[in-house]
Amino acid sequence: MIVVLDFGSQYTQLIVRRLREMGFYAELAPFDVKAEALRAKGAKGVVLSGGPSSVYWADAYRCDEGVWNLGVPLLGVCYGMQLMADTFGGEVVAANEKEFGKANLNLATKSPLFNGVKDGSVVWMSHSDKVTRLPVGFEILATSDNSEFCVFGDEARKFYALQFHPEVAHSEFGAKILENFARICGLESNWSMGNFAKKISSELKVRVKKDEKVLCAVSGGVDSSVVAALLAHAVPENLEAVFVDNGLLRTNEAEMVKQMFALKLGVKLNFVDASELFLSRLSGVVDPEKKRKIIGETFIEVFEKEARKFENVKYLAQGTLYTDIIESSVGGAGKTIKSHHNVGGLPEWMKFELIEPLREIFKDEVRALGLELGLSRDVVFRHPFPGPGLAIRIMGEVTRERLEILRKADVILRDELKASGWYDKTWQAFCVLLNVQSVGVMGDNRTYENAVCVRVVDASDGMTASFSRLPYELLERVSRRIINEVNGINRVVYDISSKPPATIEWE
Repeated sequence: MIVVLDFGSQYTQLIVRRLREMGFYAELAPFDVKAEALRAKGAKGVVLSGGPSSVYWADAYRCDEGVWNLGVPLLGVCYGMQLMADTFGGEVVAANEKEFGKANLNLATKSPLFNGVKDGSVVWMSHSDKVTRLPVGFEILATSDNSEFCVFGDEARKFYALQFHPEVAHSEFGAKILENFARICGLESNWSMGNFAKKISSELKVRVKKDEKVLCAVSGGVDSSVVAALLAHAVPENLEAVFVDNGLLRTNEAEMVKQMFALKLGVKLNFVDASELFLSRLSGVVDPEKKRKIIGETFIEVFEKEARKFENVKYLAQGTLYTDIIESSVGGAGKTIKSHHNVGGLPEWMKFELIEPLREIFKDEVRALGLELGLSRDVVFRHPFPGPGLAIRIMGEVTRERLEILRKADVILRDELKASGWYDKTWQAFCVLLNVQSVGVMGDNRTYENAVCVRVVDASDGMTASFSRLPYELLERVSRRIINEVNGINRVVYDISSKPPATIEWE
């Protein structure tokens, strides 16, 4: 395997994902993991990720000194590159010009790291420090317009350092560079989601004893459906699937979920209508983080109460993903982007143990796992829907009236995308009800009503995303229908920001 040391970059898990999708098994580890632990794992290579620190800070993150002496290839990325330079006597300083975005990679010499990589290809930069002097024993392998030491290395020890992020989709030959590093490590491309499914199923069978029940939170979304399917395959007699209607779902969502689990998954579903409770607790709340906390805490409370109806419930299963973990930065070196209701463990008063079989994989891997488990493509390729539901797609207070306005607009957007064939071409599409009103004219009358934002993005894993280039005719049709058919909306705007710097959801 290759082990990726997490120094806190928002892209760290993407390195793992890129390697896995090419068939090379990779795992994530804390930046300060001991070298002995890496040796015990059988690590054939180590990647030092990017991160928000600067190596010249007094409290800068540093790996265990033994990592440098493992005798395996090392790859430093951004902060990892600067740490490698600093550790071996190079110089790293704050750059006069920060570099964020596209740059061109100019190859300076032949290296096995660049096999199949085109000279002048685009790479993605995201840094405010730069290396100004190389350590002894290292040589320049590539440059960029703004970096004399864009890539450097010590071929004898197979140590390599990249200023850019090869893991993001914007780096044109980034995946090829990671593949080359894996080959340098001597790895074979033989890992698959089929292997992962067998591994997790075996672990569940060992962990969950015959008389113990697993309470599985399902929502109809891809993640919880795959978790339920995985449990149904591994421990069918132990599964108790529970669906909570929190009042924050889309139009007809509850009925769709009931039918899907009964007819397509063959899983008995226990239905709980807790919409009144959730909406009452959200009354008057406008802060997005507070909304998420309220929804998460209420969600767990309802589940704890529901669990009392079953005997011998020991576990609570959740569809926590890698992306949830990194954005919440639980137990890592990263900075929190936003909290997730299903990340961070359970409150002390809750007696369940958590089962999170998806917490080490990404959304596209979850879809592949779903297909591996026999789920239909309709279920597996549904657009992502957040756990807090429409509450984080309403800017400001959540009320029944505002929910109804948003639901009607959202139905129109999805219907038009499906009718035009664009639904399956995009990663995620939804409407956001803004907390602003604007002047409009309908007929001969002045209106002062709500604005709604249409958000449609393209992505492969949700860690990065760009807005979808929808045809103007389609956008016009969506806008016209929403304004004409939804009372309370007189303006439609389209979000053309990418992630980063924006997130996909608005809250």
